[in-house]
Amino acid sequence: MDDWQTAGAAALGRAIEAGLDPRELTERFLAAIAADPDASLIYARTTPDRARAEAAAAHQRQQQSGRLGPLDGVPISWKDNVDMAGVATEAGSRLLAGRIPQADAPALSHATAAGLVCLGKTHMSELAFSGLGFNPMTATPPNAIDRRRVPGGSSSGAGVSVAKGLAAAGIGSDTGGSVRIPAAWNDLVGLKTTIGAISCDGIVPLSTTFDTPGPLCRTVEDAGLIFAALRGETPSIPAPSLPATLFLAENHVMADMDPEVASAFDAALGRIADAGVAITRGQAPEFDESADVLTSHGGVILTDAWEEWGEVIEANPDTMYHQIEQRFRGGAAFPRTMADHASAVQTRLSTSIQARIAQEGVIIMSSSPILPPLVSRLAADNDYYTKRNLLGLRNTRQANLLGLSALTLPTETPMVGIMLVAGAHQEQTLLAIGQALEPVLRG
Repeated sequence: MDDWQTAGAAALGRAIEAGLDPRELTERFLAAIAADPDASLIYARTTPDRARAEAAAAHQRQQQSGRLGPLDGVPISWKDNVDMAGVATEAGSRLLAGRIPQADAPALSHATAAGLVCLGKTHMSELAFSGLGFNPMTATPPNAIDRRRVPGGSSSGAGVSVAKGLAAAGIGSDTGGSVRIPAAWNDLVGLKTTIGAISCDGIVPLSTTFDTPGPLCRTVEDAGLIFAALRGETPSIPAPSLPATLFLAENHVMADMDPEVASAFDAALGRIADAGVAITRGQAPEFDESADVLTSHGGVILTDAWEEWGEVIEANPDTMYHQIEQRFRGGAAFPRTMADHASAVQTRLSTSIQARIAQEGVIIMSSSPILPPLVSRLAADNDYYTKRNLLGLRNTRQANLLGLSALTLPTETPMVGIMLVAGAHQEQTLLAIGQALEPVLRG
């Protein structure tokens, strides 16, 4: 199979079913990682012994016609906040240097039970608290499209490992956009799963209220298969289905777009309309109110983050990049009473926006209003870093704050994604629409 580095996980699974040796496939990926000059910026550490053992087991099942499912023998990467037994899991932070868990996280155990092969752990933003992927304390993976730019975070290495052909898919986590931003900025598919749909046990927390694991992939089919694997379920992918309508909220998420993103978004809407999907336009006041409560009350995320890490940060000064440390310290201004108020508001808004989606249709927006910033400017300009980080996450974090599911898809314009947002536990709806829109958006 000559296109193994650009084939999706599902396609590689079909190749294994047709006779491709998973041991050979795994060796190809391990060799590609070893040969890539950016490998140390993408992978925090590889796990070749585990990968080879899992590939050998997959080969034996293949020979005995007893494959565990469509992804048995397919090699993938894991964000370095997912616990792996006997392997350092440091969440992109020097605060956790040398942390070695004793057991796999349940999500990893489920994936292993589905036959997925673990290639290793990928670099990430410190403790998952940035959407940019810029991490001068450990490593900043290069954007796979334009290496002058950041890759998006916090699942930065996960996205780049897939986009550069160093994994068939990557597993990340999403608290405010950390799967979808690196997926969009590296021309990938990213699924933001409903909170609680996949276990967060054994995943280093940022906000236990909003953290949720999810896949970064080449295709929507891959995302659906991996979503099922992470849940320990038998894969079931819905048939592609174009919706009659999609809803474009013209408030909040349409402001302050980079001109290139605005142009690409308009072009994508045109393609979708030409495919026969009606785009209805209107207001979603829930977005404005959820953004307001985030600003005034910390939106729960800041409170969770400071309660989780405040004492550790205080005890280890000068261990973190100052921008990340300042963001954590900002949580000290939002006590639990303020978080409780924000949570009550978000619950009300979640009910309202899900009713709106049921009436108007799945929401469509740009995955991020901006292109990935240049690494050099982020490093030199603190104010620019802060503003770009917040603006980059503005659209994605709505799904987290309001308890929704979301899917980002690549467009014909590099580093610009289109995001579909549906209600809680509506991943199958998103997967059906996403499969139908993939060829439309790619052109």
